Amino acid sequence: MRDKFNRFMQGRYGVDAFARFTMGVALVAIILSIFFRSGSRMGALLDTVGLLVLLYTYYRMLSRDIQKRYQENEKYLAATAKIRQSMMNQRKTHHIYSCPGCGQKIRIPRGKGKIEIECPKCHTKFVKRS
Repeated sequence: MRDKFNRFMQGRYGVDAFARFTMGVALVAIILSIFFRSGSRMGALLDTVGLLVLLYTYYRMLSRDIQKRYQENEKYLAATAKIRQSMMNQRKTHHIYSCPGCGQKIRIPRGKGKIEIECPKCHTKFVKRS
């Protein structure tokens, strides 16, 4: 079965960063449509948008025009380069921990040794190295 799938995908573009982004957009739109469901136009609009974005994503993943899909991904990466770069720079100067109580992400400066951290959300205290 896996061999058949591999043969089917041979020569097709597959998943890239832009495909992951569009899948996320489709998922968010479909989940939001659940909250607007009660017969509203907004729910139907979000359902339609989610479905169209999902179809576009699968079209891109199964496409054999690899050069064009590559160019689309490069445009996406260029447009999000500053955001991704600032996140990477923060990783150099800060640790990011998850609170054991609620899962809230907490950013702590590096180089402070062992410190006690208090979660701003649930006020759970825990000790980590910075």
